[in-house]
Amino acid sequence: MVCHNGKNRVVYNCSFRFEGHNLNEYLLPGPTLTSTLLGVLLRFREHTVAVTSDIKGMFHQIRLLPEDKPLLRFLWRNIQRESPVNVYEWQVLPFGTTCSPCCATFAVLKHTRDHTSPDEDARLSVERHFYVDNFLQSVPSEDKATKLVNKLQSLLASGGFELRQWASNIPSVVAHLPLEARSEKNELRLSEKQWNVAESTLGLCWLCQTDTLGYKAWQRERQVPTLRYIYHVLASQYDPLGYIVPYTTRAKVLIQRLWDKSRDWDDPKLPNDLQQAWCTWEEELQNIERIVIPRCYTSPHLDAETCVRDIHIFCDASESAYGSVAYLRTQHTEGQVEVSFIAARSRVAPKRQLSIPRLELCAALTGAQLASLLERELTLPIQHLTLWSDSKVVLTWIQSESCRYKVFVGTRIAEIQELTSPQAWKYVKSEDNPADDITRGKSLWQLAQPTRWNLGPHFLRQDPLTWPNDSVKPNTDNTDDETKISFCGLTRIDFSQAIQGFSQFHSFSQAVESKALDQFGLDKKPEDLSAKDYAEAEITLLKEAQATCFPTELEALTTGKPLPSNSRLLTLAPELDKSTGLIRVGGRLRRSELLDPETVHPIILEPKHPLSQLLIQHFDEKLHHPGPERVYAEIRRQYWILRGREAVRYHQHKCTECRKWRGKPEIPRMADLPPARLRLYKPAFYSTGVDCFGPFIIKVGRRNEKRWGIIFKCMTTRAVYIDVLTNISSDSFLMALRRFIARRGKPHELFSDQGTNFKGGEREITEAFNNLQPTLKSQLAKQQIEFHFNPPGAPHFGGIWEREIRSLKAALNQTLGAQHVSEEVLTTVLVEIEGILNSKPLGYVPSDVADIDPITPNSLLMGRPDSSLPQVVYPKTELLSKKQWRHSQILADHFWAHFIKRYLPQLQTRAKWMTDKAKNLEKGTVVIIIDSQLPRALWLVGKITDTIPGADGCIRTAEVQVGDRKYVRPVSKLIRLPQLPDDDNS
Repeated sequence: MVCHNGKNRVVYNCSFRFEGHNLNEYLLPGPTLTSTLLGVLLRFREHTVAVTSDIKGMFHQIRLLPEDKPLLRFLWRNIQRESPVNVYEWQVLPFGTTCSPCCATFAVLKHTRDHTSPDEDARLSVERHFYVDNFLQSVPSEDKATKLVNKLQSLLASGGFELRQWASNIPSVVAHLPLEARSEKNELRLSEKQWNVAESTLGLCWLCQTDTLGYKAWQRERQVPTLRYIYHVLASQYDPLGYIVPYTTRAKVLIQRLWDKSRDWDDPKLPNDLQQAWCTWEEELQNIERIVIPRCYTSPHLDAETCVRDIHIFCDASESAYGSVAYLRTQHTEGQVEVSFIAARSRVAPKRQLSIPRLELCAALTGAQLASLLERELTLPIQHLTLWSDSKVVLTWIQSESCRYKVFVGTRIAEIQELTSPQAWKYVKSEDNPADDITRGKSLWQLAQPTRWNLGPHFLRQDPLTWPNDSVKPNTDNTDDETKISFCGLTRIDFSQAIQGFSQFHSFSQAVESKALDQFGLDKKPEDLSAKDYAEAEITLLKEAQATCFPTELEALTTGKPLPSNSRLLTLAPELDKSTGLIRVGGRLRRSELLDPETVHPIILEPKHPLSQLLIQHFDEKLHHPGPERVYAEIRRQYWILRGREAVRYHQHKCTECRKWRGKPEIPRMADLPPARLRLYKPAFYSTGVDCFGPFIIKVGRRNEKRWGIIFKCMTTRAVYIDVLTNISSDSFLMALRRFIARRGKPHELFSDQGTNFKGGEREITEAFNNLQPTLKSQLAKQQIEFHFNPPGAPHFGGIWEREIRSLKAALNQTLGAQHVSEEVLTTVLVEIEGILNSKPLGYVPSDVADIDPITPNSLLMGRPDSSLPQVVYPKTELLSKKQWRHSQILADHFWAHFIKRYLPQLQTRAKWMTDKAKNLEKGTVVIIIDSQLPRALWLVGKITDTIPGADGCIRTAEVQVGDRKYVRPVSKLIRLPQLPDDDNS
């Protein structure tokens, strides 16, 4: 419940937040359908007879749609805790929702337009003189006012809207209305947000008896000045017309000075000088009710119909503030002149230092904007608009072209010239400029006295011939500091001598246009060229290109002599086109009736000539960079470029867009085997590669679950160890690693892809190692496992285990197929496949009958090539003898002898990537990152920031920066893009 203007109103607080949400967040405020309050007030002051009213309970006269009513339910206990809680539902628009003002205004306007009589005065009054539920209008005579009251009452009553609180400065206008429909106090209080009854704002008051506008202050308790309190008091000074801006601007400047240093909103410690200035300003606030503004622009006893009205706007600026003020000058037929205050605007100067001329220009812009607003809102006929400034520099700028000045000045000059006529601006001295009061500041007591601020400058009451008339001329030189200085140069080039400098052109079309303009000199512009001009320019360029490349052939064809026997054009039977002078292909298709003549006799061009290269580029871009055959076929319809396919391929090799769509990575020669592949005479799994595969669906009871496999591959002996993972996580990997170490021994180093589970495993092993006691660290330092990660997206770096995974999956498919087996069966099958893989012979198996003992990984792991063969049986008396040890040693020596003799030489050759033609990628090279998971159009483009060379100096891994992120990728996943020339990069 809120009390406003002596009335109690129930406000539905739709901005109340519950669990982070409120209703108003989900409602749209809607468009602004009402006139602005400033516009209503400006029109309210135009004529001598004023009438005001408001709609009684405007929101509650409009019903809600049935589907919207459930959204506006609320709980009510009848203000008694013991009473039961009832649920109510709004049937009409409530106070408090964001959309209520717009919906209510729309309903009133729609009813008015649908039920307007042939006399449209009432409809125009509703559209232009209502501000939400308040009606304010002035008319020239008492009779018109009475008729307007009756029309409005009848029109709105037909829609259920009752007009109450009627008031007028002429009591007889509303005397015929019932007492309950008239205002009791003859006073109207206005607020910009009157519909928000929860906000108490200093309102602008209209006293009907004296027909004046004034201010009424709220009684408030003075507090210790803080930023929050100062803002609150200043914001409560509601001044839509800007009549007291010389007073309020002082407070705005003071607040700006308070922000020079960061301070808390409720910090009471303000600088002494600023605190004293604020106290002085607040004490003056008690004089606010002394301010009185005549409601009407003209005196009621003078004839306003035949008078001449002019608007005069004055602008001024200082280092602290700038602004403008507008006056209405009315000259009656009797010769009397009245000057009335209309409106004013002010701004605080920005904190960054601006020169005084620039601030004066900002003031002039506010004046131009104020002039535009008055022309839009006022309905009075205005004969002349004059704007005044006391800065001759600014007036000179306004009279000049805006493009001659720097951006800050030029943009403001352009806006001023768009809003006003430069001839409307005049010079006034500072002592006659009322806008000077805005920048200097005034007290409320001073504003209440008759001064130039409320009466206007004295010379406006005099004859216009006596007004200031200092002429200002446009700026024609470059001596002004704000003038933008430009240098222009004109160079005429003989195109026939510059034909080989085609690198200056970026396209074939540009070359043709330049040639066309060159033929006409400075007589034409590009937009004046016709299709015929372009065709003639293209023929001229082609003739000059042929004259440069085929001088002997051109001379022979011109004089009718045979071509030299060593001519490159001999097989084409060239002939000279008499109409254009171009050399064309003669060929053997002369009798073709369906082919176009240009296709039968295309123009011959040299592939290395710049014009040919621009032509190829033109067709490549026109066809959106297709393959070379498509471009070549399109070119052959008009032109015959010698060795054309080769020329097209050469161009597309350099074209950035073509490389994006069809480029391939430059893969260096296959690297030498890493040391991990050549750990001779080391135990199996000394250097181990690890990878995961799967998943596999298994049955656990009645449900299906996923399992993954993990393979450990000895990098040297190619022995494998296979295990089952319950999930892809660091914990599962570490458990599998522990089982592997318990069975096969601890590896010296592990190699893996960039899997997140392996990264986590390395992190947890490292953390566990660091947490050991210092005494144990030294003992385990030599046994710590070293992790090596391959670059992301480089599966060929782990080809040694990827090949085994392929063999493993093939064996699984043949064994299990699509069956869903138990975990025990899956584990058994994987272990059997492990035995099969470890029984594969290493290297080539000879066909010699005498050599029946090929070596396998099992030869080293189990002492026999195949796990199915029986072990050697030793008698009990020899179990502790050296014979068993000697036998195992003999088997190991046998394995390594055959490994070095038969298997190792086979690793000497390279199966692919044998050449070393690929150029190393360098820092700064622009590349495309290949991503098989994305379409080519979405592949990332970045720049190489670092390269990682191998032992042979070849770059096989690089770091690429894309935006703020960096990626490490093998060069097999990077496509080099052509480097742009310096001109393109700039």
